[in-house]
Amino acid sequence: MDIVLIRHPAVALDAGVCYGHSDVALAEDAEISSTTLALRLATLQIPAPRVVLSSPLKRCSALASELAADFGCALSHDDCLKEMNFGDWEAQRWDAIDRELLDDWASNFEHARAHGGESVAQFAARVRVWLDAFVQTRELSPAYVVTHAGVMRVIASLVLEVPLERCLRWSLETGCVVWLRRDDATQQWSLVRWNA
Repeated sequence: MDIVLIRHPAVALDAGVCYGHSDVALAEDAEISSTTLALRLATLQIPAPRVVLSSPLKRCSALASELAADFGCALSHDDCLKEMNFGDWEAQRWDAIDRELLDDWASNFEHARAHGGESVAQFAARVRVWLDAFVQTRELSPAYVVTHAGVMRVIASLVLEVPLERCLRWSLETGCVVWLRRDDATQQWSLVRWNA
């Protein structure tokens, strides 16, 4: 089973803004981004998808629509693939958020909800629901999943059995690819590409 996670391209927001659940547009046309991405996927020798799955947020769904059309395959959206909900912090600059609240969140990384949105544990549980359902549908492989950095890190953490805190230190550029493969006989996952 192959799952190819694709982080959405750069968004039309200034750097340093928290935009987890916020529905923001891409900085560049999705068709251009799709063409660039298709060339990279071919260079990496990543197999064509049977299906494109996507977060419904437009920074992902715009690219996913182009990819599905380019590859002539089905497209499906799932709310479980949305980025973490940062509640009151959404659309605020990170450096404008009260430092004490950020410190409180960092001190209880897994369960704090100083922003009123999702805790990391709630977010990871939501992504796990999607992943558990996905692995039951082998006929969807290979699948391209257009989503967000947080979702990609949670999936990598779960399948590679690596602590999420460690995955947070791994670079994930906008528009990058993470290719994961599961051996159906052993049910063991391996990392084929990271931040490609």
